[in-house]
Amino acid sequence: MSAEGLRERALAAATAVVDPEIPVLTIGDLGVLRAVRLAGDTVEIEITPTYSGCPAMRVIEIEIETALRDAGIGKFRIATVLAPAWTTDWLSAEGRRKLAAYGIAPPAGQASRRALFGADAVACPRCGSPATERISEFGSTACKALYRCRSCAEPFDYFKCH
Repeated sequence: MSAEGLRERALAAATAVVDPEIPVLTIGDLGVLRAVRLAGDTVEIEITPTYSGCPAMRVIEIEIETALRDAGIGKFRIATVLAPAWTTDWLSAEGRRKLAAYGIAPPAGQASRRALFGADAVACPRCGSPATERISEFGSTACKALYRCRSCAEPFDYFKCH
């Protein structure tokens, strides 16, 4: 197999790994998968956590290892890269669509200082109403906040911008 064929097979395998905390998203959708390249006959993969200390990263590494082995790739290295820090800007359009369909409000716009300090309006992923309120800074995971829609009264997670 050619080097490019090996890289493409590794990229396809790694990109398809599902996020353990939000199972409708792949690490490709999230932008956690930062690089797939070859160093000789070894596949090198770089991943970036959505936030420092994310407990899902070890599970993601194990799932990448399994996916690579299932794809017939035996020589690889997986590195966690912290800089540049992950940002919600790295979420794909498909990932944002999947979040909303799953009932999690995707980040509103690009990550910014304003987004970090709560100035963005969050639309309800169920009914679309902008009449929402934050209940808690933290939702089901640290990267999400808990909101409630004042129109349909349903609670929902919001994937925080950062």
